[in-house]
Amino acid sequence: MKNSLKGFIALLITTLIWGGAFVAQTAASDSVPAFAFNASRSLLATVFLFVFILIRSRIAASIKNDKLSTSIKGGIICGLSLFVATNLQQFGISSYPEGVAASGRAGFLTATYVVMVAVAVLFIRKRIALLVIISAAICLTGMYFLSLSDGIDNVYPADVPLFLCAVAFAVYIMIIDRFAYADPVLMSCIQFAVVTVLSTISTLLFESCTISSIIEVFFPIAFAGIFSSGIAYTLQIVGQKYIEPSAASIIMSLESVFAAFFGWIILGERLGAKELFGCSLVFMSIILSQIPTMINRKNVSIS
Repeated sequence: MKNSLKGFIALLITTLIWGGAFVAQTAASDSVPAFAFNASRSLLATVFLFVFILIRSRIAASIKNDKLSTSIKGGIICGLSLFVATNLQQFGISSYPEGVAASGRAGFLTATYVVMVAVAVLFIRKRIALLVIISAAICLTGMYFLSLSDGIDNVYPADVPLFLCAVAFAVYIMIIDRFAYADPVLMSCIQFAVVTVLSTISTLLFESCTISSIIEVFFPIAFAGIFSSGIAYTLQIVGQKYIEPSAASIIMSLESVFAAFFGWIILGERLGAKELFGCSLVFMSIILSQIPTMINRKNVSIS
């Protein structure tokens, strides 16, 4: 019970920080391109976590050889997945036209990974719950109102990378579950080192960005790097030690609520009535998709 509570609190703090990070990402998106932004934030996260490891004097004695190996392997694999997910997300956010509530829209589209995680968990168990099928249909309906409420002309190109970002985050959550018993700080430090290297290479190859433009948005990058990446992603690894993926994802889905809330409070963003209805449907689907796993009722599933 205590471990479950610890996991719940860790994931709740994670979602609160992530919700604020959408605002930081939106604020920096006009000045710094996606790869450069994630290279900068991931570098800060890597340094922050590395310093924390050095300060934690018991690190050498507390990590056994098998846990060290698992942490390194998990960090590299998580880093590859996170590189794809975070850059797709930032590219999507920076691609919205002026006047679109980017933080709230991106937050809810990203949150559809919860449905994907539930389906993945049940697929691995060779069963697909009827309620998951229903929740997926509700989710697609919600995404229609959120993205296509005014017809096909209202489809934003930015919606595509954000949906793919949700797929990448679903994969990321499942990978973390596989390496749940690694050292969370060391694994997180390694994953952001991987993201830093890959994002820096991508910046040099595909983008044009100056140091001065990064300095101009230093505070959003610092928030995203230290709090969202260094702290929140590490807390996610901690939380998933004690809570299974499908149950963890419903808690992390609150990220979308916090994203819309902070976008409204800080950026003055607005969502129309149809978009709010779509958001409500997406959030409803997120909750419904978790019920079969939480109650484990075999009589509501189909082969």
